[in-house]
Amino acid sequence: MTDASTEIRSVVVERDIAFPPERLWRALTQPHLIEEWLMKNDFKPDVGHDFKLSGDWGAVECRVEAVEPITLLSYTWAAFGLESVVTWTLTPTNSGTRLRMEQTGFRTDQEEAYQGAQYAWPSYFTALEAVLAKAG
Repeated sequence: MTDASTEIRSVVVERDIAFPPERLWRALTQPHLIEEWLMKNDFKPDVGHDFKLSGDWGAVECRVEAVEPITLLSYTWAAFGLESVVTWTLTPTNSGTRLRMEQTGFRTDQEEAYQGAQYAWPSYFTALEAVLAKAG
């Protein structure tokens, strides 16, 4: 018998975006651009860097786990008892980039956080695309 609280779930969002990986990378790693589509932050793309994402509702404590320029970015995401990891993967396509975000670490007793992430990430992607469109 498995303990339901130890089962881990993930939220995955994938989208083809009509911009090159380099442009997406900037939007994922430059603090002023991250603020436009996600939250206020003190992000630096350096492994081990602790940073905070801040919104009107509170803050997320994060630490950069992996950086492979223009292909992969991973960081911890801790807030309200949720200990998770967000990983961005950028894959070049003929028309731009396949952007994949996976947030893993949702226990089955964290249904509210899981549902919230399923709702929020697609809207963050939409906001990211708007930032890319005007960033030039």
